[in-house]
Amino acid sequence: MLSLTREAFQEISARSETLRGHLDALAAAPAPARNKQGEAAIEVASGHTGEPTLPTTFADYELKPREYELSVAQTVLQVHTRVADLYNEPMDQIEQQLRLTIEALRERQENELVNNPEFGLLHNADLKQRIHTRSGPPTPDDLDELLATVWKDPSVILAHPRAIAAFGRECNKRGIYPQAIDFGGHSVPAWRGVPMLPCNKIPVTGTRTSSILALRTGEERQGVIGLHQTGIPDEYQPSLSVRFMGISEKAIISYLVTAYYSAAVLVPDALGILEDVEVGN
Repeated sequence: MLSLTREAFQEISARSETLRGHLDALAAAPAPARNKQGEAAIEVASGHTGEPTLPTTFADYELKPREYELSVAQTVLQVHTRVADLYNEPMDQIEQQLRLTIEALRERQENELVNNPEFGLLHNADLKQRIHTRSGPPTPDDLDELLATVWKDPSVILAHPRAIAAFGRECNKRGIYPQAIDFGGHSVPAWRGVPMLPCNKIPVTGTRTSSILALRTGEERQGVIGLHQTGIPDEYQPSLSVRFMGISEKAIISYLVTAYYSAAVLVPDALGILEDVEVGN
């Protein structure tokens, strides 16, 4: 690679008429067509008759796309053999302690999927997909603006329970009553037919503000997807393993419990965030 200062470059180009002509030709050449995202535009001919020469084109793509590594949450479950031997009825102690441990891992996983600075949803929304409330509390107009950021088939709206309650208060002030819909066998509030799901992992700041997320999910719809690895050794649940580590000299049984996970936003308009939402007192 050769680098020159602007003064040296101008001096060299002034000496060579051929170089100067080449530079002038490059400057006069039309810039390649770009779409509003800055990508190379795909040239398409339409409405023509006869046999015109069709445009040639190519689809732009990233030479080095982002790679996602699976994050991990782990802990070691320890159970005394005396407990496993004597207190296994009416409930299996190891099974129940393992169940509670897995629930704790899943809670940590949910928190990471929302708040992790590398792959968490709150940190991976495009700047153009972030909007603010009009007056502070989340109003029906604000939710409409949020859904407009994910206008192609939004799947769910995620909000802290206090943010959902604040939205309900704003609806009550206007005499609007959001319709409840069935989601996975549960009745949940919805806005414009999109279910509003509570997520207490979305933080509420000290000034009582939070965020509301709108998502389109699924790989086929170019949405937000969860990443995991199935078929791992000693798999207990999908992408979660339980490995027996042995029994110590103090008669304590140890199990290594591991969960792998991550998330990816396939295209920018799959995730929108309404920020600075006032949730009240």
